[in-house]
Amino acid sequence: MEQLVGVHHHHSSSSSLSPRTPSPTHPLPHLLRLPSSSNRLRPPDHPHSSHPVSKLLRVTPPFFLVLLAAVYLLASFTIFSSPAASLRPTKNRPKLLLPMPAPSPPPPDLFELHGGRIRAWITNVGATVTSLLVPDNNGVLGDVVLGFDSLDPYQYSLAINNPPNTLHGGFKGFDKIIWEVAEYVKGENPSITFKYYSKDGEEGFPGDVSVTARYSILASTTLKLEMEAIPLNKATPISLAQHTYWNLAGHNSGDVLAHTVQILGSQITPVDETSIPTGEMMPVSGSPFNFLTETTIGSRIDQVPGGYDHNFVIDCGEVKSGLCHVAKVTDPSSSRVLDIWADAPGVQFYTGNFLNGIVGKGGAVYGKHAGLCLETQGFPNAVNQPNFPSVVVQPGEKYSHTMLFEFSTK
Repeated sequence: MEQLVGVHHHHSSSSSLSPRTPSPTHPLPHLLRLPSSSNRLRPPDHPHSSHPVSKLLRVTPPFFLVLLAAVYLLASFTIFSSPAASLRPTKNRPKLLLPMPAPSPPPPDLFELHGGRIRAWITNVGATVTSLLVPDNNGVLGDVVLGFDSLDPYQYSLAINNPPNTLHGGFKGFDKIIWEVAEYVKGENPSITFKYYSKDGEEGFPGDVSVTARYSILASTTLKLEMEAIPLNKATPISLAQHTYWNLAGHNSGDVLAHTVQILGSQITPVDETSIPTGEMMPVSGSPFNFLTETTIGSRIDQVPGGYDHNFVIDCGEVKSGLCHVAKVTDPSSSRVLDIWADAPGVQFYTGNFLNGIVGKGGAVYGKHAGLCLETQGFPNAVNQPNFPSVVVQPGEKYSHTMLFEFSTK
C-alpha cells in the first residue's frame, strides 16, 4: 500500500524500511500518509472513522485489497499516461525541423575559357590554371603552364610548411580545396567565378571569410584574375597570390634559365635562414637581384644559394587601369612575352628550385628550374613586421587583388 501511495503522489518514501514491509512498532494505518482532505483512507481515530470505506478496509479480506489496489493502480496509470489536451498533436502544430546535413563539396572539374587568341583551362581545385595556350611569333599555340593530365595531383597536400612557419595558407590552403563555381560565362567575353567560405579556425586562421576568384579573358591575349575576400567576424591576415609555374617556351621544353626577366622593383625584403623576411629592405643595385632591366635568369642564379625565391618591392612606375607594371618575361626561342600588372605591393620571384623530376602533362618531366613564378602579393611575414604594409583585414572590410597576364610576341 505504501508503494501505491508513493506512486500516486510522485514522492519517494523517506523511510529506511522497505516499502513492502511495515514497521513492527507502528500499526498498519501509519502507512496511510495522505492529506487530511483525502476521503479515501483515514486512520481509525479519525472523527469519521465509522465511514463505510474505513469499515470496508477493516473487514475486507486481503485478496479483495489486492484486487482493489490493482484497479486503483490501473486507473492511476491511465490518468498519468494520458497527455493533456494542450500536449496532444494538432493539425496546426509546426513540424519538428531537424538540422540539415552539411552540403557535400562540389566534385573536381575542369573549365575552358576560349577568347581571342588564347585558351585557358582552369579547375575548381584551388582555382588553378592547368593549361594556357598562347601563340608564338609564328602563330603556333603552345601550352606555357606546368601542370598535370588529371586533377588528382592538384589535391595532394605537399610538405610545403617548414615549422615554425606557415606557407601557402597551411597544409591545406586555398590551392588544395575545391571551390564552388558561382558563375561560368562562355562566348565572346568568357569568365569563370569561384567562391569559397573559409571557416573560423581553418588552418589556424581566425574568423569566417568569404572569398571569390574570377578569371576572364580580355582583348585577344590577356588573362585577368580578380580576387576578393571579406572577413565576417574577426580581423585576419589575408594575402592571396597566384602560383602558376610559367615556361614561355612550352611546359615541356626544359628549364627557364634562358628566359629574360625584368622586375620593376628596386628593393627586396631579405630573408633569414628559413627563407622568411627579416623586416629589412635591401636595394637590388649591385646584387644578383637587380632585374630593373631585362636580364637572363641563368646569368647570375648561381650567386643566389638555392636559386631565386625572394619578395621584391614594386616601385609602381608605369600604371595601366589602376594596376602597376610588375614584371616582364621573354622567351628568346619562341619570342613569347608576358607582362604582369597588379595592385599588390610585392612580387615573389621563384625559379622552381625544388622541382625534381615531377611527371607532368603528356609525360613531360619537370626538373629543377623547369618553370618560374611571379606571385604578386602582400609582403611575407607582414604580420610580424610593423614596418611592412599590413595584411590584416578587419571584419566587413574588403580585401581585393587584381592581376593582368598580358601576352604578346617580340
